[in-house]
Amino acid sequence: MDYKKYIAAVKDFPIEGILFRDITPLMANGEIFQAACNELKDFALEIGAEIIVGPESRGFIFGCPIAYRLGIGFIPVRKPNKLPREVISISYQLEYGNNTLCIHKDSIKPGQKVLVIDDLLATGGTVKATIDLVEKLGGNVVGLGFLIELSELRGRDLLEGYKIKTLITY
Repeated sequence: MDYKKYIAAVKDFPIEGILFRDITPLMANGEIFQAACNELKDFALEIGAEIIVGPESRGFIFGCPIAYRLGIGFIPVRKPNKLPREVISISYQLEYGNNTLCIHKDSIKPGQKVLVIDDLLATGGTVKATIDLVEKLGGNVVGLGFLIELSELRGRDLLEGYKIKTLITY
């Protein structure tokens, strides 16, 4: 499937010099959105995922329907002060700033097979922070799934040793 024609390129967003890949046209097309989710769902089945973890907020967009289709749980990874119970957190660098992510302390069972889903693999910082949170809780990250990969930012280099599935590469 040629998903690229459903991705809009927005220059200088969110800051000057960034070419933002806007996924909302893909999401607006039910058939194409479903096809993309189904490809990532098939990856989840292939790797034996028992639960899906998705970072805020676009990881929710793809992670939730996939978890639903598989009949498995979804765990959100959020920014500080967004989760109501006890959390663990991690701070990290983004391609254009800093961020902190949190996960409920009791959300992952030790040894649980986790698939991390997000919309975009850029520098790998967000997904690496998510992996670190999951592994700190004893989870076993069995795969990483993305709609888009920006290969020139070399995010895969930070994620060596993990199975990665991307549907679009720029």
